[in-house]
Amino acid sequence: QVQIVESGGGLVQPGGSLRLSCTISGTTFHVFAVGWYRQAPGKERELVAALSNGGSAVHYVDSVKGRFTISRDNAEETVALQMNNLEPEDTAVYYCNYGRWGDVLAGNPFGSWGQGTQVTVSA
Repeated sequence: QVQIVESGGGLVQPGGSLRLSCTISGTTFHVFAVGWYRQAPGKERELVAALSNGGSAVHYVDSVKGRFTISRDNAEETVALQMNNLEPEDTAVYYCNYGRWGDVLAGNPFGSWGQGTQVTVSA
């Protein structure tokens, strides 16, 4: 059974940084693309960043380009999201997931959604 566990969220001031981490176990992690998504109150869940299985392809939503970096460790089956220069608009619950590249980009990843990790950016 696939298990997805996110961590690393918290309260941070605007301009601050956080590093989110996610473990995806119970699947052949290294063959799949991975993605970080977020859902703010009253809004649809959106894809924030995605990374292909080998790391050669990457995608970021325009609003985080230059501020966020997605990475993966296939040996540890983990995905990280380094978030710098955080803005109040980044406040959301962040989720990670996995799947084929197109499915991750389309917001239809393979896994069930985990509990997510709350990121709050506020002065």
